[in-house]
Amino acid sequence: MVEKHISRRRFAAWVGCAAVLPPLAGTAQTAFPQPGRPIRIVVGLAAGGSLDSQARAVARRLTEVAGTQVIVDNRPGASMMLSASEVLRAQPDGYTLLYAPSSLFAQNPHTLSSVPYDPFKDFTPITLAARGPLVLTVHQSLPVQNAKDLVEWAKAHPGQLNFASFGTGTSSHIYAIAFAKAAGIQVTHVPYKGTAEAARDLLEGRVQAYFDAAPTAIQNAATGRIRMVGVASPKRMPAAPDVPTFTEQGIPGMDLTSWIAFVGPAKMPPELVTRLNALLVQSLSAPDVKDFYAKGAWEAAPSSPAELSQEMHVAYDRWGQMIKQIGFEKQ
Repeated sequence: MVEKHISRRRFAAWVGCAAVLPPLAGTAQTAFPQPGRPIRIVVGLAAGGSLDSQARAVARRLTEVAGTQVIVDNRPGASMMLSASEVLRAQPDGYTLLYAPSSLFAQNPHTLSSVPYDPFKDFTPITLAARGPLVLTVHQSLPVQNAKDLVEWAKAHPGQLNFASFGTGTSSHIYAIAFAKAAGIQVTHVPYKGTAEAARDLLEGRVQAYFDAAPTAIQNAATGRIRMVGVASPKRMPAAPDVPTFTEQGIPGMDLTSWIAFVGPAKMPPELVTRLNALLVQSLSAPDVKDFYAKGAWEAAPSSPAELSQEMHVAYDRWGQMIKQIGFEKQ
């Protein structure tokens, strides 16, 4: 994925927009958002996971910035397609948004035989929210300290390595397959409906390995019940500098950084998109929100709608190439 960084000047301009942007006028000359009418953020994973926690951190700040209540609506299941379908059915009035990872837009269309949306035609890009890597975590019962050790263990115990994921076709699933193929090992896929459930079963030792989002991986590693053995990123995480990347460990092709974004239903009016972008950029730029992401090894990275659109196309192409290379068949 192309790492497109935002200049300080343009970033400051977007942040400033929220302070000076006039109320959005609709057909009835009503401002957006209307006081007392809540904004709903739909999340495709279960409550308690890192994606849900991030959405709630942004929702708290957005409630103050927008002057109306912002709620998080969890719709887990079907590789996050339930949440996507919920937003597709919504009116393009700005009151229903989707907070979703890159896998929804870049992996699902390549890995699932039936996807009820077009990632480019059926959503309105609003802003990139954050970037962050996935981390390969293993249960402490495995006698391994890094990814190379895990490969050796798996080769000595063929068919015994169970990999959890937070849904079929998600990045955690694709990475597990890519890792197994690059390393020449056999793994068994165990899909879950969300990150919290997958992480819980790894902690309990019901599965042995899991490509987890960095925030949960770091938190759970602190318990001593799991270990972090590899970072799926071009560089190491500042929050866990002792964990090497896969490239450093001689396992190529595992360096596509994940991201999360806010999108809305298709056909949202441009002036509404501009208004929402300004509100979300201001919220994502708040020190408490940036710190929340940073503590979990994510980087808040608000963008313009156009930059998010470009990011979606680049990710779609890059993940499509990776999925084709590993020979993944649509489910």
